[in-house]
Amino acid sequence: MNAARLPRRVTAALILFTLLAIVPLVLTWMGQGFFSSVVTRMMVYAIAALSLDLILGYGALVSFGHAAFLGIGAYSVLFLSGIGVTDILVQFVIAALAGAVFATITGVIALRTRGVYFIMISLAFGQMLYFFLISLSVFGGDDGSSLGARSTIMGQDWLEHDLVLFYLVLAVLGCCFWGLYRLTGSRSGRVLVGTREDAVRMQAIGFRILPYQLTAYAVSAAICSVAGVLLANQLEYVSPQLASWQRSGELIIMVALGGIGNLTGALAGALFTIGLEEAMARISEHWKLYFGVLLLAVVIFSPGGLSSLAARISRKGRDL
Repeated sequence: MNAARLPRRVTAALILFTLLAIVPLVLTWMGQGFFSSVVTRMMVYAIAALSLDLILGYGALVSFGHAAFLGIGAYSVLFLSGIGVTDILVQFVIAALAGAVFATITGVIALRTRGVYFIMISLAFGQMLYFFLISLSVFGGDDGSSLGARSTIMGQDWLEHDLVLFYLVLAVLGCCFWGLYRLTGSRSGRVLVGTREDAVRMQAIGFRILPYQLTAYAVSAAICSVAGVLLANQLEYVSPQLASWQRSGELIIMVALGGIGNLTGALAGALFTIGLEEAMARISEHWKLYFGVLLLAVVIFSPGGLSSLAARISRKGRDL
């Protein structure tokens, strides 16, 4: 496929991925190799943000319990490692299945509601899982638990090297972006967008919208659970806070900052949010106040997020 024929959003994403790929080299050259771990965490949250954008941006399903799937993935690593299953590929599969099953069971109930009712039900299910994780004293309860070691790849401890983990996360991020891009452009994706625009009309013309929404919800959960596996390995620590409603709110902020209903925007929003948090935290202990002001500015002056702002700048540049 000729790069000139690629949609602008995909071209922008390819540029982002290229820049991410050379980050470790640049940071090592600058003598700041430690920051590679920060970028790894940024990419993990980008995977989670992409998964949320599938249901929030394309299905208009505002989930305040999405971090529950992040917790499912992280605790899957802790549980599986405890019984001797340390291969990360196996952990990916089991975590994704666990997340999808939980989403399917809860989604059958939650997806029969709309608007604020869906928000409240998703929050309720998320908090149920959160308090369940707190009750697991074998895994440290409220304090959580550290991993004895990172997961393995085909029996090898390659992930103990931060650089290997970095490129594994980058590869998973690329696969998730491409898969979601293809999904949102498919017939199922167009039906999902149709339900976002007018669910009643979609039902009137013969579509049973629940199966489409439930499938999207399960896919979103599976991807977020995979992000949880990676996050547990990056942090080498797991706690119930990964599944808290505050973490769900942070994911929504990432998607909103980047641009709802825009996969490239969700990707950029997550990278921007985590990167900015890290930078501000090093400058001032009151960084959350400044971050809030910045968020307000984006909402007021660029309601479509960073992707909308970038599009306006691009148009003005062509008009010059």
